[in-house]
Amino acid sequence: MLARPTTVATHTFIAHVEDKPGVLNRIASLFRRRGFNIASLTVGRTAEPGVSRLTLVIDADDDTARRIEANLYKLVNVLLVEDVTFAPSVARELALIKVRAGAETRPRVLQVCEVFGARVVDLTAQIVTVELTATHDKIDDLVGVLSADGVIEMVRTGVVAMARGDRPRIHEPPLTALPPEAHGPDICESHESQGAA
Repeated sequence: MLARPTTVATHTFIAHVEDKPGVLNRIASLFRRRGFNIASLTVGRTAEPGVSRLTLVIDADDDTARRIEANLYKLVNVLLVEDVTFAPSVARELALIKVRAGAETRPRVLQVCEVFGARVVDLTAQIVTVELTATHDKIDDLVGVLSADGVIEMVRTGVVAMARGDRPRIHEPPLTALPPEAHGPDICESHESQGAA
């Protein structure tokens, strides 16, 4: 019997974690051990003291995404994990783009930036630096248009995401709430093994 083909898609996870040293390293190790590539990773504080928030973007099929979510929960300092890939959510990314723009090309560059909603943050005789906060695809589109003029340098923050509606309650679910494959030894250290270290 032939196995059904798996479809790889971009998945976005939000993880609330304790703001303690070593947490990010444990999460990165989880992905490294399985060879998953993290397309985007952002970390920042939340409105709740002692809690940080990670937004992870990875390319995976649905089964792999479920296993990643389950194994994130197995890490000691992880409080809540949300897969907002198919949920109503808001996702944005910030980019700083430095573009070559002399006297002849500057009007066009500024017009393009205005169309995309980008803001000029630095200006010299030959270079314009713009800032754009938008979706991943919209930033890609702006970079594609500006590449004809010469993109000198670019930096992007990575995606930050937030589910629409009421904020979920931060808690750690009991083991019975996790998928069966998450109960046994797997790709990351369990609560018990980390506590014994």
